[in-house]
Amino acid sequence: MTEHEPAAMPAESGLPGQVVPDPSRVAADPGQLASQPGQAAPEPARQAPDRNLALELARVTEAGAMAAARWVGRGDKNGADGAAVHAMRLLINTVSMKGVVVIGEGEKDRAPMLYNGEEVGDGSGPACDVAVDPIDGTRLAANGMPNAISVLAVSARGSMYDPSAVFYMSKLVTGPAAANAVDVEAPAADNVAAVARAKGCSPHDVTVIILDRPRHSGLIADVRAAGARIKLITDGDVAGAIMAASEGSGIDLLLGIGGTPEGIIAACAVKCLGGIILGKLEPRDDAERGRAVDAGHDLDRVLATDDLVTSDDAFFAATGITDGELIAGVRYRAGGASTHSLVMRARSGTIRNIRSEHQLWKLNAYSAINFYGDD
Repeated sequence: MTEHEPAAMPAESGLPGQVVPDPSRVAADPGQLASQPGQAAPEPARQAPDRNLALELARVTEAGAMAAARWVGRGDKNGADGAAVHAMRLLINTVSMKGVVVIGEGEKDRAPMLYNGEEVGDGSGPACDVAVDPIDGTRLAANGMPNAISVLAVSARGSMYDPSAVFYMSKLVTGPAAANAVDVEAPAADNVAAVARAKGCSPHDVTVIILDRPRHSGLIADVRAAGARIKLITDGDVAGAIMAASEGSGIDLLLGIGGTPEGIIAACAVKCLGGIILGKLEPRDDAERGRAVDAGHDLDRVLATDDLVTSDDAFFAATGITDGELIAGVRYRAGGASTHSLVMRARSGTIRNIRSEHQLWKLNAYSAINFYGDD
């Protein structure tokens, strides 16, 4: 990726792990410095996540992807997810932040690791909201299919939308060219035409990515009637949203109903890419509708990118597990592995492609994760 910021980045090892620093060499927290007699200790200034956080997050997704990759094609999506969760949980607690999981593996009583509300990070640095999906596309990984990725998003504390009461939302994602021309409440044909006009092409040149679900049969028919092409995906709509928001991906628009948590994670990436995500909550039944209303959600409201993630201090990292149009998957070889990651920062718009080479014998010398994959 191209770095547009003037200050140089520190050298990076590209390895998914960190050595715990010597406590005697760690600088004291300004808020804990001794005060003068008769004076209260000064309150430390609230920190925003800064660019030094970006590559730390990539180490976490690399670890998750490498652990999950040992399970690719073995038909066990729970085993793959468990391996990725364990690896990411170990690594995320080395990241310099005071994080709270907003989007995670579920409620505490159902998810022993990376559960909603769990505090993560090493307790230093900025206060952050954290959204994590150890495998976006567990079935894709289990079946050895394309586009399974390991994902992590971070933003300033209190800036991520809390979707806990409603599990699904209607979504529209497109890139910067058509960001001001689309409407999630408009018919599919209108949005296809709007994207075509914004990009200076015919509707026949527009490609729409849609989750292959029975609920989308009418949407699929409408998009085809509008003359657009369709790419159907079985899972992994975070990767689909990124492709829709990225120039040159071959995907122009994402439409359809998908997971609300995945929508929040995708919003961090879309904010970095300069595109737009529009969403509208879609309760599955009257009971979920009642919980949403009780939680204060306006079910008629259209949620835009800045509603889903209000801060520009946002980061997104993803590492490929299986090969896909977006990023390459993990490649294991004798004694080593290679990974491909995307790391993005919203404030600067910087997008990095990181290709890392990992020496497994060195990693296993200091990492709690067994990357050799021995049973």
